Amino acid sequence: MARLVINDEARLSRINPEIYGHFSEHLGRCIYEGIFVGEDSDIPNKNGMRTDVVGALKELQIPVLRWPGGCFADEYHWKDGIGPKETRKRMVNTHWGGVVEDNSFGTHEFFELCDQLGCKTYINGNVGSGTVQEMSEWVEYMTFDGISPMAELRKKNGHEKAWKIDYFGVGNENWGCGGNMRPSYYADLYRRYQTYVRTYDRNKPISKICGGANVDDYHWTHTVLDVTHDHTPPQFHGFMDGLSLHYYVHPEGWEIKGSATEFDENTWYKTLSKALYMDTLVSRHGAIMDQYDPEKKIGMIVDEWGAWYTCEPGTNPGFLYQQNTVRDALVAGITLNVFNKHSDRVKMANLAQMVNVLQAVLLTEGEKMIKTPTYHVMHMYRHHQGGELLEAKLSGVDNIGPDEWSVPQITESTSINEDGVITVTLNNLSTSDAKEIDIVIPDGVGEVKEANIVKGQMKDYNTFDNPETVTEEAFDGYRLADGKLALTLPACSVTEIRFTI
Repeated sequence: MARLVINDEARLSRINPEIYGHFSEHLGRCIYEGIFVGEDSDIPNKNGMRTDVVGALKELQIPVLRWPGGCFADEYHWKDGIGPKETRKRMVNTHWGGVVEDNSFGTHEFFELCDQLGCKTYINGNVGSGTVQEMSEWVEYMTFDGISPMAELRKKNGHEKAWKIDYFGVGNENWGCGGNMRPSYYADLYRRYQTYVRTYDRNKPISKICGGANVDDYHWTHTVLDVTHDHTPPQFHGFMDGLSLHYYVHPEGWEIKGSATEFDENTWYKTLSKALYMDTLVSRHGAIMDQYDPEKKIGMIVDEWGAWYTCEPGTNPGFLYQQNTVRDALVAGITLNVFNKHSDRVKMANLAQMVNVLQAVLLTEGEKMIKTPTYHVMHMYRHHQGGELLEAKLSGVDNIGPDEWSVPQITESTSINEDGVITVTLNNLSTSDAKEIDIVIPDGVGEVKEANIVKGQMKDYNTFDNPETVTEEAFDGYRLADGKLALTLPACSVTEIRFTI
């Protein structure tokens, strides 16, 4: 019997809503067809944005959206994507599929999308192939409300008032596709470029994100922080507000990756073990950040995470289109629990990606749209947004799976919101065995407000013909007696239970 003891008096850190952020890149059918179909499309849309997709995404209460990349960001020149669509430059997307990018989705369209979603904006700037002037003028174009060439150009293109940039990433993966730079070189570039990412309105500050490490490249983290902190201005806050980290789960490794839908039990545990590695990465990179930033003013920004498999047979390999099974529901549940547990340092995370790419929450095919198992997990976990992490001790949980890839059968995270409602999210990683668990709190559980579950066989997934094979269901596998909750968690499941004291 497992046991979760919650101390509702020990409130550890705030769970930033931005931990539940998303990522949309000019990649495959993420933006074009997935989100943006144009005003003249037969698919119902508002100002070119698919109404079904926007509606589904709003249900997730998306807090922030990152754009335009990814690798695409460091070959993106923003002036190609403004003005009349018929005069915008056409280019070949050399990173993703070699297809023509017509730039019909640009700066104005991105802010329109974020306005429809009601979310914050995260812009990634071009360091790899762009200039300081280009980046500076883009920020001016988007955010300056005074008299200037870029403000006048924005007005000429139909938007009188300035927008708000909440977060600005200075480059992307500059250790790789963003320029193959050494960490010391990138760090000096960061110092230079961020200087010209100006906050024109003090009431609308821009949080600046520095390009961080790939997976376990601790040398990158250490060197970048060392160089950026050398001879820093006295007001370091605002010089760097976040440091990114990228990590993808590849069951069979980077080259082979493995199928999204055809896998055995051993691969199931290997995948979930690699998802749990996120905890190690956050802890170790966080320890390095603590040396330079003990007060944790710089947020860890995990702005690319998720499972990355071999693309679906018969699709363009550069489009990174993959299916999404119950295994991915567990990858999401495990990873989000890790972020919640480290919410003192992790301030934003962006699932890769939003629609039709990698671990997407939505898949589209023409006018059809389906929600993936990952979507349903993100929908349940939205209740953690803005809550306070509670101290919770989990005991009586054994490791399961093959020795090399053994994992704890249960993972959890627990938060309380401003209304005093406690949310507990629990993952049962076993492919075959249910697990009983008691939830105990000093003053006893008062009333269960709701309980939901995402479950199925390990390879179950939704298709356009059968869109609800895996969905979010009401969970009735609990019993409340004498202020104690007793739950039975099915195998292959992600469960949420919410209650008062």
